[in-house]
Amino acid sequence: MTVLGIDPGYAIIGYGVVNYESMNFTPVAYGCITTDADTDFNLRLKLIFDGMNKVIEKAKPDCIAIEKLYFQNNQKTAIMVAEARGVILLSAQLHNIPIFEYTPLQVKTAVTGYGKAKKQQVMDMTKRLLKLKKMPKPDDAADALAIAVCHVQAAGTGLRQMLMNS
Repeated sequence: MTVLGIDPGYAIIGYGVVNYESMNFTPVAYGCITTDADTDFNLRLKLIFDGMNKVIEKAKPDCIAIEKLYFQNNQKTAIMVAEARGVILLSAQLHNIPIFEYTPLQVKTAVTGYGKAKKQQVMDMTKRLLKLKKMPKPDDAADALAIAVCHVQAAGTGLRQMLMNS
């Protein structure tokens, strides 16, 4: 099973592709789609959409795991992230890829077993599970890998059932 994890944003969108087979994780690809702050926001949304389409077409994931939006102090930023997230979800939907959404708490719990884990603890466990020598930079790509790992961990018996049927 190939999972595309997405850390949504509008300036930097992290993505991480993880393959899970026979109880083993293999990192396939990771990186970021970036947009320039000087670019018109509507054009930024198009650039995000085009970038997501390229990532999806190259990775050919079985599913997409994306972080749920949680409100921060800045409502304008939250709205812009929500709009970018909508474009990302549209791209997945147009490719007929199942979408799974996780809160930051769910990601922390699935990856580390502790919902109040610090960011560094999540990154360290992700690095171990994926057998990486070092964590990818920027953090958005690393977060996306953690979200992909979260989906595999959270899928539990449902994932095992799907693997047995494929």
